[in-house]
Amino acid sequence: MRIQPSTLQFLADLADNNHREWFQAHKDGYESALANAKSFTKAVENALNETDLIESSNLFRIYRDVRFSKDKTPYKNNFGIGFRRATKRRRGGYYLQLEPGGSFAGGGFWQPEAKDLKRIRDEFAMDDEPIRQIIAAPDFQRYFGNLQGDELKTAPQGYEKDHPAIDLIRKKGFVVMRHFTDTEVTSADFLQEVRKTFEAMRPFFDYMSEVLTTNLNGEPLLGE
Repeated sequence: MRIQPSTLQFLADLADNNHREWFQAHKDGYESALANAKSFTKAVENALNETDLIESSNLFRIYRDVRFSKDKTPYKNNFGIGFRRATKRRRGGYYLQLEPGGSFAGGGFWQPEAKDLKRIRDEFAMDDEPIRQIIAAPDFQRYFGNLQGDELKTAPQGYEKDHPAIDLIRKKGFVVMRHFTDTEVTSADFLQEVRKTFEAMRPFFDYMSEVLTTNLNGEPLLGE
């Protein structure tokens, strides 16, 4: 299973002709690209389920909600795909974006709710060595480089500005990304590369899942 060059070409053409008249005139091209993206989504889901437990996958609609946006173009110029892990014990979400010149596989905790963010920060403040070992691992460095996410300019309230883990504590989100060229996206081994990329996230996801389902004493927060 692979992404066809015609799928990326449709998205590139759509970016240059983002209006309803063009879209309606090229509906066949859209339907073909959509079918390709759907098939690839299922293939990725099946691959993930060999090593993880995926509750659902979601190929997001190409139609944009322009009600509260300054950009009134009616269509996205990408296919965004989310993969939800099953049960409350498995935290973190996988995401794949197919976009000419901007494709990437990513995942993590983009905007964690306040109680989760505090729990993560408290864990880093108590012991940041486990997360630093995960970030420094060869596969993590090869695929993602650094842990990304918006961050505060200074220490959040309740944390020391000179704390050794302040670079992590300042973060408001915790995500990883690997970018792909168009040639890589349309290659025969792209599915395998996406799979390897998502599998490289697992130590990070497993660690954060443990943090978010226990208290600072390591006691479980979820019932059996």
